[in-house]
Amino acid sequence: MEELKRAVLEKGIVVSNDILKVDMFLNHRIDTKLALAMGNYIADYFRNKRPNIILTIEASGIAIAITTAIALGNIPVVFAKKAAASNQGTDRLHANVHSFTKNKDYAVSVERDYLPNGSRVLIVDDFLANGEAMRGLIKITEYANCTLCGAAVAIEKAFQSGGRELRNQGVDLLSLCKIKSIENGKIVLED
Repeated sequence: MEELKRAVLEKGIVVSNDILKVDMFLNHRIDTKLALAMGNYIADYFRNKRPNIILTIEASGIAIAITTAIALGNIPVVFAKKAAASNQGTDRLHANVHSFTKNKDYAVSVERDYLPNGSRVLIVDDFLANGEAMRGLIKITEYANCTLCGAAVAIEKAFQSGGRELRNQGVDLLSLCKIKSIENGKIVLED
């Protein structure tokens, strides 16, 4: 997706050879025009698979998940919570995930009722590195007896193993922008 690639190259800040800061436009300060374009792009790609729920993880994937859900006809968005809250029900689906960026483990959860049995789930997130969050969301989808329609991410760090492993497992994975490498402060994108 050219608009996203341009934003990554122009506004992305290299923190290290494996960490890229894009919060100026993707997940802390959100470029709403870009978020809408990403949602439409993802929706167009997965429309024929007829998802009826979008699943993401708090908090960075929520904006893209919502724009995708709107483009798919205003379907619901469910996000896995990283911490239990006192107002959550006790019948929750759990998966353990490791955040590459925060180097922290989370037990993410979704209330069972929010993913009705037989739903057609599309997973949407902002970043894919080693694939931990995505695998956790896939497990939750399976625990809920739902069908996985596929997964979409704004940015995939293709030099890390997550995308490759998910595709090898048969996941229909759409990456709007793939980073081939980050070397000496320079971002190199895949074509």
